[in-house]
Amino acid sequence: MPKPGIHPEWYPEAEVYCNGELVTTVGSTQPRLYVDVWSGNHPFYTGTQKILDTEGRVERFLRKYGMIDDKQSQE
Repeated sequence: MPKPGIHPEWYPEAEVYCNGELVTTVGSTQPRLYVDVWSGNHPFYTGTQKILDTEGRVERFLRKYGMIDDKQSQE
């Protein structure tokens, strides 16, 4: 049992807002949470993520660890 008077109030149904819309509820010490990114609009989770290959770093990494052949990279 927690000591009385030293713990923050717990909100088991805290509302999470993203871009002004209620997206989910979670347990938190704040009644409302405002976030910029959540799993519903993050590119990684929505499948729209793109790998930015600056200076061929991704290709060089794949070649170095044998994930692609040199022939594939020159096509």
